[in-house]
Amino acid sequence: MADVEAPTPRRRRLGQELRRLRETTRFTGEEAARQLGWSAAKVSRIETARTLPSEDDITALLNLYGVDGVVLGDVLKIRKDAAQKGWWEKHGAALDQGLIAYIGLEAEAIEMRNWEPHVVPGLLQTEDYARALLGNVIQPINQIPPAFLHSRVEARLQRQHRVLYAEEPLNLMAIFDGSVLQRMVGDKAVMRRQLQHLDEVADRENVEMRIITQSTQLPMTTGPFVHFKFRDFPDTACLEDLTGTRFLEDATAVFLYERAFDYLMKVALSEPTSRRLIRDTMAYWQA
Repeated sequence: MADVEAPTPRRRRLGQELRRLRETTRFTGEEAARQLGWSAAKVSRIETARTLPSEDDITALLNLYGVDGVVLGDVLKIRKDAAQKGWWEKHGAALDQGLIAYIGLEAEAIEMRNWEPHVVPGLLQTEDYARALLGNVIQPINQIPPAFLHSRVEARLQRQHRVLYAEEPLNLMAIFDGSVLQRMVGDKAVMRRQLQHLDEVADRENVEMRIITQSTQLPMTTGPFVHFKFRDFPDTACLEDLTGTRFLEDATAVFLYERAFDYLMKVALSEPTSRRLIRDTMAYWQA
């Protein structure tokens, strides 16, 4: 149910199309593999987007299925899109595979529903907050090479710019615990600027922020999670802990997190009240 690496939506689209074409010809995966001299596992990996097939592999499959040249051309175009590298590739080894997969999902999503009980959601963090968080909180445990910290902060800022401020921006619904506003990350100046940033970002139509106060009964015992929604693909849920990032694609499991987020929305403060709380808490961080 959970995978260390999630296939990108484009790879999922390719795999789904190849499976659809196979099923229209009534081939089983095992039969197709046998005809081509492949293992059944190879066909399965291609259709579940765990492996990016070569152009020759696709041509062999579609010739077996008897599809015409127009369809072959369309599928090869999908394959070309799936093979494209994202902007994040330039950061190389600084980003682990789980984070790379996460950024790929984020880049393709149309809506992101994020619950954060401990820190400000990544897409809403200032540069100083992100640097302090990665350097002072995550670094002592995960021991990220110091040279990678700058790249990770830069990648986080690029993510914000590309998905929140794009011509067709991602819709972000973020809920976080009220203690986040008073939990020191960096110093007072960092926290003050972070809260100012939250207040400013709240003006954007594609961003909805809600806060759950400490006076509310504990609404959820789970850690942070993200529920991604896509235009043409099934939803995906993302969980993060000390061991890394996990992705859930099973519909039943994803629906559980969708319901969890819906419940959090019900017990959270309204947008206007959440924003007033952010502004009121700024005084807490005055020098």
